Amino acid sequence: MKVTEHLERASNPLVSIEIIPPKRGSSITQISNAIESIRGLNPPFIDVTSHAAEIIWEQTKDGKFAKKVKRKRPGTIGLCAAIKYKYDLDPVPHLLCGGFTREETEDALIELNYLGIENILAIRGDKRNPRPVPKDRSENRYALDLVHQIQEMNRGEYLDVLENGAKTDFCVGVACYPEKHFECPNHKMGINILKQKAEAGADYAVTQMFYDTSKYIEFVKQAREAGIDIPIIPGLKIMTSKRHLSRLPSIFYIDIPQELVGRMYAAKTKEEERQVGIEWAYKQAMELLEFGVPCLHFYIMQRTGSFLKLMDRLKKQL
Repeated sequence: MKVTEHLERASNPLVSIEIIPPKRGSSITQISNAIESIRGLNPPFIDVTSHAAEIIWEQTKDGKFAKKVKRKRPGTIGLCAAIKYKYDLDPVPHLLCGGFTREETEDALIELNYLGIENILAIRGDKRNPRPVPKDRSENRYALDLVHQIQEMNRGEYLDVLENGAKTDFCVGVACYPEKHFECPNHKMGINILKQKAEAGADYAVTQMFYDTSKYIEFVKQAREAGIDIPIIPGLKIMTSKRHLSRLPSIFYIDIPQELVGRMYAAKTKEEERQVGIEWAYKQAMELLEFGVPCLHFYIMQRTGSFLKLMDRLKKQL
């Protein structure tokens, strides 16, 4: 089922999650256990992140360094297939711009279509050290370009002109940023970019994580004023450690409210730190439910302990 269909049919707010594939060469056991542990909550859909091949330098046996292209976390499509057919849940694979050619994207869309997977989250992806695109290939520079390519295939239009090209029917999600994308000059530009994605055919949006609920509420109000009417699902991450206070802002360019900072630093044990994070996530969830969000989306990656503790409290409110 499509994400938009889940949202339309729900009588109560939904709770969805996002996970990450194992590192290359790692067992699937941990992520399988994570899915099994939340299966009883019946999440309407599970996002699966994607990771582009990167250029890295590795030391050789003779002490020299050699440049290699390596994809550290393959398996997004395979994991999505397992989620759909082993666990009977709807997967949402992420498709990236950086590190993938448009030709590779088309192949991935064909595979996902054959698997009966109906949802895609179209994002640009991190610009770290992506594999360069061959000169005889093309690439999507921005998520907006990727949305266009997916919608072209939904109309039966492929990169090569084909007679009677089969139409796909993907539901397309995109990312948005309540605290502004770090490359965006201002909030207004961020709203405008989201509007362009919606006009190009994005069916819904999921936000970057945030810890100040008022920023999400203000972002949604500005989006509606700009004429954006697609669902905007809040993305949340439970803070579980003091080190997140510096690590998360450095990676995701977000602000941490001083009240949360103070509570986290006041915690004396690791367990107290986790409890502070769970309490803050519960507070945010309640504020968002009061605002009337259709769904809460949690970035859990591979660890479900704190999320399950939160859900023990939150499920009474859903």
